[in-house]
Amino acid sequence: MNLPNAVTELVKAQNNFDSAAYANCFTETAVVFDEGKTHNGRTEIKDWIDKANKEYQATMKPLDYSEAEHTLKAEVAGNFPGSPAILTYYYEFEDGLIRSLKIV
Repeated sequence: MNLPNAVTELVKAQNNFDSAAYANCFTETAVVFDEGKTHNGRTEIKDWIDKANKEYQATMKPLDYSEAEHTLKAEVAGNFPGSPAILTYYYEFEDGLIRSLKIV
């Protein structure tokens, strides 16, 4: 699967539970929408994913990427009800980094 570099690095950081590397896949002013909450900027994103990593210990397995729609379907497995789940990640990019991410 041919993923953008930022997405490849994000999956690797997620699977290594590396919150700093995960946050570095985003622009300084990026926005993440997940579980009904909005996380603004790289610092908030790092804090959010650090807490999620500790709570859920979730790993990602990419299943399908649409370059035209900037979407990634991934199997996410971890310590949460309904695991594993197929989630869709909606991306917007800026200068090779993620500007916006919505997870549903």
